[in-house]
Amino acid sequence: MIITFMIIVFVLGYMAIALEHPIKVDKAASALIIGGLGWALFSFGVFDIIGNDSPKFLEFIEFFKLENPNRTLEWISLNYHDLKTHYVGHELSHHLVDIAEILFFLLGAMTIVELIDAHEGFAIITDKITTNKKVALMWILSIITFFFSAALDNLTTAIVMAALLTKLIKDREDLWMFAGMVILSANAGGAWSPIGDVTTIMLWIGGQVTAANIITSVFIPSVVCALVPLIYLTFKLKGEITRPIKVETAEHYTDPTTPFERNLIFYLGVLGLLFVPVFKTVTHLPPYVGILLSLGVLWLVTEVIHRSKNHEQKSQLSVIGVMKKVDTPTIFFFLGILLAVASLQSAGQLDIVATFLDTTFNGQSVEGIYIINMIIGLLSSIVDNVPLVAGAMGMYPIAESGHYAADGMFWEFLAYCAGTGGSVLIIGSAAGVAVMGILKIDFIWYLKNISLLALMGYLAGAATYIFLQ
Repeated sequence: MIITFMIIVFVLGYMAIALEHPIKVDKAASALIIGGLGWALFSFGVFDIIGNDSPKFLEFIEFFKLENPNRTLEWISLNYHDLKTHYVGHELSHHLVDIAEILFFLLGAMTIVELIDAHEGFAIITDKITTNKKVALMWILSIITFFFSAALDNLTTAIVMAALLTKLIKDREDLWMFAGMVILSANAGGAWSPIGDVTTIMLWIGGQVTAANIITSVFIPSVVCALVPLIYLTFKLKGEITRPIKVETAEHYTDPTTPFERNLIFYLGVLGLLFVPVFKTVTHLPPYVGILLSLGVLWLVTEVIHRSKNHEQKSQLSVIGVMKKVDTPTIFFFLGILLAVASLQSAGQLDIVATFLDTTFNGQSVEGIYIINMIIGLLSSIVDNVPLVAGAMGMYPIAESGHYAADGMFWEFLAYCAGTGGSVLIIGSAAGVAVMGILKIDFIWYLKNISLLALMGYLAGAATYIFLQ
């Protein structure tokens, strides 16, 4: 019964997010409600949801024994109910670490982007993009996004490109259309790089794939995934975009940002973002540590170069000042969505889905592997792709040979499908959620205008991968 309530709450919350504009309730509020209610229901129903022989609960018991060596086996057997209560807290703490990593990374990246924007750093790029033709601009921005995503990651690239789009495009409909293609290109670009997407990072660190193999095996399908929607729009889009009027504040004229300051902060910001995957590879620390280090360096530099200015002037160009511009509702939206999905994962629902797919479509056959991965990709547009991939990694141990061996077909295709399938719905990927929050894109608008393009690209890339086998 509790499981049913959890699913109902998730579905209703999802609908509220999708209908954000008609019901006039901010999506962050809906996300936080379903995140909080999901865990509340899990806590109330943990005795019914988690059986005494559940593998995850038994694993927690072993952990509890190590943490509490003074507790005897007799005490543990007599206090199973209390242990299940502790189990809820343990699960929540486990998920909160992963969620906090994403939120700190998001906060750091958004602050760096806002700092570059405050120094008019994006003018270095926008001044070089002179075309106003929709088709040419769409190709330029999509190609930049595709390769930036592989070098940075899809979330960081989406945040940077969202800020860039507002400098290039005035009309909301055009802005949202270009943003939709940025999401598609960012996710396609992240799928073939070992550091381009959270799921590929998971598979790379877990040993399921190697960096060289994931690049060579998934690059062409990812290119096809990005090209198919682009080619379609090439024949559909007409005319030119309208650029926003550049408005200079009074402060700009009384104390303008110098070319040196503009160039310094722009290049330091870009290098700081590029530094993150290098830092992660060298230190094996989570990406949020690297992004916070980069932000700290930028913070120090801005404090030094603006130290001679008065407080009012300095506050416009400092990290403290630009933090006020960071889109906090987007961060809360991320928090709510990730908490909601985590509650379903702890309740075992996503593991049940993975087991169902394996038994229904015969996960040991080639055709079954194709079907399972393509369904996982489409499911990742509804729930986060991270727990789905984690479930697959837990279900299928790395084999010595065959499709489930390191660099096997199952893992390669999973990296592609989980990385690109989330584009079908705007809240199916970290890049989509970030752009949705920053540019206030309507869920229903994306569903009507971008989802079919994303599905076309996803299926075309999947067909390309299968054809190349």
